[in-house]
Amino acid sequence: ASVSKPIAATVVSAVVGDGEISWNTRMADLDPGFALHDAWPTQQVTLADLFAHRSGLKDHGGDVLEDLGYSRAEVIHRLRYLEPQYSFRDGYAYTNFGLTAAGDAVARSQGTSWEDLSAERLYEPLGMSKTSSRLADYVAQPNRAVPHVRDGEQWVVAPMLRNPDAQSPAGGANSNVIDMAQWLRLQLGQGMYDGQELIPADALAPMHRPQAFSRIPGNPAVDRAGFYGLGLNVSFTNDGAIQWGHSGAFALGAGTAVFMLPGSGFGIVALSNSPGPGAPEALCLSVLDLVTMGEIGNDWLAIIQGVVAAGAEEAEYSAGTDWAVAPDDAAPALPDAAYVGQYYDDFYGDIEIAAGSDGLVLRIGPARLEIPLTH
Repeated sequence: ASVSKPIAATVVSAVVGDGEISWNTRMADLDPGFALHDAWPTQQVTLADLFAHRSGLKDHGGDVLEDLGYSRAEVIHRLRYLEPQYSFRDGYAYTNFGLTAAGDAVARSQGTSWEDLSAERLYEPLGMSKTSSRLADYVAQPNRAVPHVRDGEQWVVAPMLRNPDAQSPAGGANSNVIDMAQWLRLQLGQGMYDGQELIPADALAPMHRPQAFSRIPGNPAVDRAGFYGLGLNVSFTNDGAIQWGHSGAFALGAGTAVFMLPGSGFGIVALSNSPGPGAPEALCLSVLDLVTMGEIGNDWLAIIQGVVAAGAEEAEYSAGTDWAVAPDDAAPALPDAAYVGQYYDDFYGDIEIAAGSDGLVLRIGPARLEIPLTH
C-alpha cells in the first residue's frame, strides 16, 4: 500500500544520483504530453512538486478513474481536467496519480518501465528478491498473504483482489518484512548499504527534508506542524528527535506503515493483510515508545482510529450532506425515459443511462461499472 511512495522516491533518488536528472527536473522536459489544468503549473511542475504533493492537484485526484477501469496512461492524461484545489506550490493535497505520473516519466526517460526500473535500481541491488512493482509477481508467489476485509465482527477474505498496477509507483509495490528491512538499512545509512554507496547522500537527502506543510497548526503556539518530504513524512518525536515515516491502506485488504528514527539508526515496518484501520501504525508507534522511553506512552490504536474517523467525516465527497434525506424543494422525478441516453464528460469519459430490469442504471468507465439510480 502506501509504503510504495517512499520506495518510489528512493528509486528516483538512485536515478538522480547518476546525474541523469535532478529532483527539480520539470515534467515538461521529461514528458511534453503531461498537463495540469492551468498552463503555468504545466510548464513549471517538477518531479519534486509531484512527490511532495504540492502541485495543486485535488486530494486523491484521479483515483476514481482507476476504480472505473482506466489505464495508467489514461488516468494521467485526464488529470488535466481537474481544477486545482489550491494555488500551485501553495498548499498540499495527497495524490497517488500525481506521484505516479512523475515516477512513470522518470522510467520512460530511462527507456524502460517503472516496474523494470524499480527492480533494476533498488530491489536487485538490495537483494530484495521477494519484492516487485507488479501484481502478477505477487500472485505468482506460492507463499503470500491473502487480503482480508471486515464483515460485521469477522475478518473474511476480500471479495476481489485489488489491482494497483495503474498507480504502481504510489501503491503497487509488494514485499515482505525481510526485504523491507534492507530498504530501511539503505534509508538509515543515507544511501550506504553493506559498506557500499548505492545512492549518493545528496541525491537521497531531499526525500528527508521538509518540502511542504502536510498539516498547518491550528494554534501555532501549541500545535505541531506536519511536514512532507518527497514520498515521506518528516516529523519530530516528543523529545525533538527527527522521525521519518509513511503509512496507508487499501480498503480491499492491505495496510502498511514504516517509521524511522535516523538519529538512532532505528526503523520499523509493519505490513498487514487488512486495511486496519490503524493497526500497523499503532504497532510501529508502540515499538518506538518502547525503544525510546521504555514504555508505551499512548493508546496509539485509539488515537489513530479517531484520526481516521475524523478524516472520513471531513472527506470532500461527503460535503456534510445526508443523501438519505431529500431536500425540502425536491422536484418530482421525470419519467425514466427522460434520463435514458449517452452522455460525455472530459474527466469521466462516456457515460450511459439505461433502463434496467429494476429501473434506471448508470454505466461508466472502461469497466462499464453499473450503478442503480433511484430518485
